[in-house]
Formats: sequence, structure tokens, C-alpha cells
Amino acid sequence: MARTLIRIFLDTVSEHRKDAQFLRRTPAGWEPIPAMRAQDDVAHVALGLRAHGVQSGDRVALLAETRYEWAVADLAILALGAITVPIYATQTAPQVRAVLADAGVRAAVVSTPAQLDKLLAAAAGIPGLALVVPMDDAPSADPRVRSWNQIAGRGAFTHGADAFAFLEQAGRVQPDDVATLIYTSGTTGEPKGAMLTHANIATNVASCLQVVALGPEDRSLSFLPLSHVFERMAGMYAMLAAGVTIAYAHNVESVARDAMEVRPTIITAVPRFYEKVMARVLERGHSGSSLERRVFAWGLGRGRARARAYFARRRREGPLDALADRLVGARVRAQIGGRLRFGVSGGAPLSADVLEFFFAMGIPVIEGYGLTETSPVICLNRLGDETPGSVGAPIPDVSVEIGPEGEILTRGPCVMKGYWHNEAATREALRDGWFHTGDVGRFDSQGRLYITDRLKDLIVTAGGKKVAPQPIEARLKTSRWINEAVLVGDRRPYVSALIVPEFAALEAEARARGWPAGSRQELLSSPGVNALYEAELERVNGGLAPFETIKRFALLERELSQDSGELTPTLKVRRRIVDERYAQVIGELYGPHAHAAPPDLAAPPAPPSSAEHPVQRAM
Repeated sequence: MARTLIRIFLDTVSEHRKDAQFLRRTPAGWEPIPAMRAQDDVAHVALGLRAHGVQSGDRVALLAETRYEWAVADLAILALGAITVPIYATQTAPQVRAVLADAGVRAAVVSTPAQLDKLLAAAAGIPGLALVVPMDDAPSADPRVRSWNQIAGRGAFTHGADAFAFLEQAGRVQPDDVATLIYTSGTTGEPKGAMLTHANIATNVASCLQVVALGPEDRSLSFLPLSHVFERMAGMYAMLAAGVTIAYAHNVESVARDAMEVRPTIITAVPRFYEKVMARVLERGHSGSSLERRVFAWGLGRGRARARAYFARRRREGPLDALADRLVGARVRAQIGGRLRFGVSGGAPLSADVLEFFFAMGIPVIEGYGLTETSPVICLNRLGDETPGSVGAPIPDVSVEIGPEGEILTRGPCVMKGYWHNEAATREALRDGWFHTGDVGRFDSQGRLYITDRLKDLIVTAGGKKVAPQPIEARLKTSRWINEAVLVGDRRPYVSALIVPEFAALEAEARARGWPAGSRQELLSSPGVNALYEAELERVNGGLAPFETIKRFALLERELSQDSGELTPTLKVRRRIVDERYAQVIGELYGPHAHAAPPDLAAPPAPPSSAEHPVQRAM
């Protein structure tokens, strides 16, 4: 029988009564938060919100970075039968306003004074918002603002007068009640609010824990945005259900230091995290003395060979493998605490090369697949049966089929109730009892699913050939010289690439080789630099069909960013925005006579930046 999300938390507190259910960094060091204290914190905030008018069914926005108070606020909202509406801390005021207006929020919890200012500016003129609660001290003349301590203090008074008030309130929440409205990232259109019930998420937690063994002896390090369904389900609810201690990183930049101190046994992360860790390790390995570089190259090579044998189910190891692991793998593992049992990757495709690298370092990584609308996990690799390129078999209680156009269809108790106030989109997504994911995929003979691309992201060349960009982009990004890559070529005669260099590595290489690097424009115009990227594209092109090969490329002088709208908060590329922003660059890759697609009327292009002077090269 499905539980509610607040019941998952309460059952964990009752069963394990841990002295450190949560860990958070303070100026004095890591503070352990016992399970019973955490339950009191949740109770006090919940009862304080109720005293200020929050009721069952009310939508409560949660605009904050990942931290302990995020979890407390979410559980408190859920305990009231209210609906959490998470908003990414990186979103702009207009984006925040769109969510507030569409969801019809009654209250909002924010983190810092800066987030408070942003929310109040975004909420100007929006009726219904009656309460705003900043977690940090943030004086405000707005009569709707009540501090976190005021809310918790009011709740503590109620809790002291009636010890059962909180548990009775939490007990009235039902599995079929809507728990959260999560707005999709908008990579393929306007964001929509997916309605997920307690049962949707709780059954997904239960199914995943049948596949992945976690227990109260484990410790996780949480650093992804809890506003994203992947971290919220896998990094919070699933960890709580298994009794895992959750440590909250101070911020994204402090993850490496925090991991050394917390020594996690499990992490959940998106592919970009694993890519950046790999890039840092490779950069260090290439920057030592001649002997150190040779040892690193040998150890990495032995590790990769061992990983490939493992994936091929040939698992023999010899003394050289043990020596290579001591010289390279063990040192890498020590940099993340030395106790990591495995990592979980989700949110986007993880390249086979990155997966192989982590196995070479003695760190298993299991990749999963899902969407916001499916709470989120649909498929997950099993430890011991990891397969590069695959996202594994469907988890228990979830069915998957491949539709006529290759689209992945799924059904099960984790599929959303529908989109908030959007019946047309709901009917389009939920047809004939199946949720239509918009992703293209295939199964192998062992029932493992492979994601080949997004249905709407497929590039159809002028010759009618269909090219799936994501796998090719993932191969490009395994290069130590490439930070981001976006393929273009829809309705064009051939495929081209926009490439954002990994500037730290490139600038170091330029200094070592004496290439001109007075400015990024000068650096990217260097013949040596362009020869380097031509070699990288030749490497990738070697494994592609002729119609898939990248014929031309442009090097961009800045990274894609969330602020410019080119990336979602989960770091997925918004292709439509990139196409608009770099329309002139793309046009130059094809010349004046190339067929140009008609303009997209859905949104105006972003204004050009005077700092953008891409360098184009033909292959």
C-alpha cells in the first residue's frame, strides 16, 4: 500500500532514531541533526504555517538553494496536505512570476534576502499570495513577510500545548493527494506544472529501493537542486525511506571539499558533474612531472581495460590491475572521501566514455532514466549489470513500450495525475493509457533500454537523413578540450557543431605551446587551437555514418548559461534559444546559399552579445 511522503519521513524517524539523520555545515563545522530534532523542526514549521492560514490543497512556493531547511519546509508543507511548488534558485524574476501566477500560490518560503527581494518583485500585483517566509534573517516592510523563527516559534507553542496536533494533521494526508507541482524545464516548449501525488512519488521510491540497496549505514552528499525531481526523489525521499544520513553541501563549489569531510557512500548527480570530475582528474594527471604523467597514463589505461572487461562480463583481475588501482584509482577515490560505494546518474544521457572512466577509477556509476511526469524513474541499471549506453531495464511496477515512431511509452503508478490547468497538454501526453515521453529509444535482447534522442530534437537534413544529436554531443564532450557542444543542421545539407571550449585546459595548453592568447578571440583564431579541435572532430566522426559526420564547426567565446536562457536549471541545452542566439553564426557555417529554416515565431531571439566572435572552420 502506497504511503504518503510525510509518512516515509515519520516512519524513518520512528524506526531508526538516528543521532545524525541530517548533516549541515556551520561555521563551527558539520552539525549532526538527530532524527527526533528534525521531526520537531518539521512539526514546528508545519503548525506555524497552519496558524498563518496555510491549508490542505494550498500551493506553497519553495524558492531556495539545496539545504536542510529546504527539506524541513517541504516536509512541513506536505504534512499539511498542501502542495509544494519548487522554484529553482537560479531562475529570474519573470520566470518566478510565471510560476507564481500559474500555480496560484498562497504562501512562499524563500532562502536568502536576495531570494526574498526577487520573489517580492516577481509577486507584485499577483493576488492571493498572503505569506512569505525567509529562512535567513531578512528584514522587510512587506506585511506578508514572517521570519522562519516567527513561524517555527508559533508552531512550537502549538506543539507544546498539543503534542499530537502535528501527527494528527499529517495522518489526514492521503496517498492520492497532490503533493507537488513541478514545472518542466521548457527545453521543448513552455513550462507546464506536472501534478505528482504522494502515491506517485512514494511508489517510485519503493520500486527504486528494490533495485538499489541502501541502508542506515549509508551517507549521501546532496548538492543538486532539490527543486529538480531527480534529487528530490532519489536524494531526499529515497534516502529517508532507507534510513540514509543526508549531508547537505555548503554550495556547488564546495562539493569537493565537503566530500572529503563528509565521506559519502553514495552520491546522486547529473552527467555534467561526472564530466567535470573526469576533466579535473585528467587535467591533474596530464600536468605532473614526466614520471607522474607516465604512471597516470599507465594506471588509467589498465583501469579502462579492466572496466571494458567488466562490461563484457569478463571480470578477471591480475596483480597489475591491483597495482594500477593503488597508484591511480585509490588516489582519486580518496579525493571524494574514500568510502563511495557508487554514484547514480540521471537527468541527461551519460556518455559511455565517462562511465568507463569512473569504473576505471573503481567507482561504479549506475545510470537511470525518467521524467518529471513519471516521478521520475522509469528505468535503472542494476549494480553488477551496468551496460554503457543503456539506462537499464524498467524498474518494478513500471511498463515500457516502444511506439510506432520509436517513441518511448510508459505506464505505472508513478505517472503523474496530469498538468495543472492544462487539459490539452494532459490529453496529448496521456493517450490510450500510456504516457508519451517524447524520447526515442530501443530495447536490447536483455530488456535494457537505450535512449537514442528526443523526438523533437532529431535533426532532419536537407537530404532527409535523421540524425540524433545527443549521442554525438556526448562523445564530443568526452574531450578534455570541450565544455559544451550543440549540433545543428536541421533542413540543412550537412551537420555542423557549435563548440564551447574548456577554457581552463585550453589556456593552459596555449601557454605551454606558446600559442597567442592575449584574448579569447585571438586564442580561438590560432591555427594550433583549430587544429586541435579538428582532430577532436575527426576522432568523433570516425565512428559515425557519413550523413552524421560534422562538416563544420564554430568555437564560441563564452559558455552557455542559465542567465541567457540557453540552459535550463538542470543544465540541459535549450536548442531553440541557442538556434536563435547564434542564428548568424549558424548561417555562416552553411554559406549564403544554404537552405535556411523559417524563423521560429514562438519567441523573439535573444539580443546578440558584443563579446561573441565565434571562429568557424570547415572539416
